[in-house]
Amino acid sequence: MARAACSSVVTAMALLPSKSLLCRNQLLFSGNSKFVGVLTLQKRCFSSKVSMSLKAGIVGLPNVGKSTLFNAVVENGKAQAANFPFCTIEPNVGIVAVPDSRLQVLSKLSGSQKTVPASIEFVDIAGLVKGASQGEGLGNKFLSHIREVDSILQVVRCFEDNDIIHVNGKVDPKSDIDVINLELIFCDLDQIGKRIERLKKGKAKDSQSKVKEEAEKSALERIQEALLEGKPARSVALSDLEMEVVKHLCLLTMKPMIYVANVAETDLAEPEKNAYVEEVKGLSSDLQSGHVVVSAQVESELTELPLEERTEYLNSLGVSESGLGNLIRATYSLLGLQTYFTSGEKETRAWTIHAGMTAPQAAGVIHSDFEKGFIRAETVAYEDFVTAGSIAAAREKGLLRSEGKEYIVKEGDVMLFRFNV
Repeated sequence: MARAACSSVVTAMALLPSKSLLCRNQLLFSGNSKFVGVLTLQKRCFSSKVSMSLKAGIVGLPNVGKSTLFNAVVENGKAQAANFPFCTIEPNVGIVAVPDSRLQVLSKLSGSQKTVPASIEFVDIAGLVKGASQGEGLGNKFLSHIREVDSILQVVRCFEDNDIIHVNGKVDPKSDIDVINLELIFCDLDQIGKRIERLKKGKAKDSQSKVKEEAEKSALERIQEALLEGKPARSVALSDLEMEVVKHLCLLTMKPMIYVANVAETDLAEPEKNAYVEEVKGLSSDLQSGHVVVSAQVESELTELPLEERTEYLNSLGVSESGLGNLIRATYSLLGLQTYFTSGEKETRAWTIHAGMTAPQAAGVIHSDFEKGFIRAETVAYEDFVTAGSIAAAREKGLLRSEGKEYIVKEGDVMLFRFNV
């Protein structure tokens, strides 16, 4: 098969074709695949085999604005919003496109037929009450649903409104955060206690298994100590081996947390003047977590406006970006994620990877065979691509680089992969 034909096969393919369609020597990937860019939880234990989408669970006490926020940021959100606890029983799920203005620029320059953004899956999880770890309210369901997500967005009420009942009778961010975090801690303590007892009774069959068991026991004992002090598992420094051997427990307090301070629209422009927000900011730092300020009510109002009027409305409130953009940027920052692009006539697509991934690992996000047979990556920085106007022009100007297996992908790289299959 000729090289040009080979390129067209990969450019047009949606799933990896059978080997009878593949060139033996090399293929160029120019951006058309139905595989979604994928993410993992811990930067220090990532691999190129990442899950098919990032799940962010929205949690919080009843009536703090979880479902209102979910409905606003998720295009297909159908969560019921009402003024009583446990309005959300089963988790509502919606896929959200990651806003990125660079995509449209690349798509236009490449004359792409399709433009595919990266995506995040938001999960609206039932409201929690004190005693959830012992089954109070919808505790067991709540905790099991949290276990399935990659990161947690804890919505904290930072506004006064006599028409919206607070489950504990008053607005108190610290108390709200303590309720949820303590329930997560109690759940982890119970799980760790049981696991340590099993490890004490177990007998490793070989030296390698013994090393792993000892590492797990040591890590869990240190985590247990931190939890008893009210600190999350993620605050405990673990070696790569320790992280590997405890990850099967999916500890709730190990998951990255972002505290979402939900404010009234009048506080959106200057959140630092809201004492509740400043309290959340301080607590998030103490708990090794991120924080972001949004107004669920404003986000809800934005969905009622035509796209062309949304920016004008935000500007009238003294802000330039929607809460969705803030949430996603905060999530990417906390998880150490970044974006690279593939762009061609068939499609321009954004792919999400961990910062620090090599070119083969980034290729593996598209398909495992791209990583296994990786030869090299033709790479150009986004700014250079835009300046040149196309991949061909970038090549002529010497802006397109040929990178090998050790290359660390940079934010905004536009890439084409060559590989053997």
